[in-house]
Amino acid sequence: MQALLVIDVQNGIVNNGDFTDELTKMEHLIKDFKKSNNPVIFMQHVDEVEGSPLQKNTDGVALHPSLRNYADHVMEKQTPSSFFQTKLEAILTKMEVEHLFIIGFNTEFCCMFTAIAAFDRGYKVTLIEDATGTVNTDTTYEMKGLDIRDFVGTVLHWSDVIEVQDFDEYQHLS
Repeated sequence: MQALLVIDVQNGIVNNGDFTDELTKMEHLIKDFKKSNNPVIFMQHVDEVEGSPLQKNTDGVALHPSLRNYADHVMEKQTPSSFFQTKLEAILTKMEVEHLFIIGFNTEFCCMFTAIAAFDRGYKVTLIEDATGTVNTDTTYEMKGLDIRDFVGTVLHWSDVIEVQDFDEYQHLS
């Protein structure tokens, strides 16, 4: 079975940029998974740090209203990995998931860490590169011209163990 993991689509991230294109692609993917009766699992990052955009008990931590009603399951996490100290693996095992598709935010942290952790646990992993986004920029990393999504997608693809597709490639296969 396949499952879609939607990572950190929360007000504290989405409201800090123009992610219209990413959210549209995410919604298409979610609808496709639901139409195929494959589970859609939302991860929600909850931060204890004062002033964090994803601080516990603030509006920032809430799932973004554009997608929140699609969740079959919502799981909280406190680190970039969706597997670390969560029940995600138990839920995936119970549902007999073998192939995990990953979309969401932030590409270079939570999406990448989760993709690697999923592979380490024996899952086939597909990251839909342009259905991820980040609030960070080339300026954040002091690397002029850096395309964060493309960089992460390239690194994961070159690993030869994690499949990386664009939304259009996914649509042609489904």
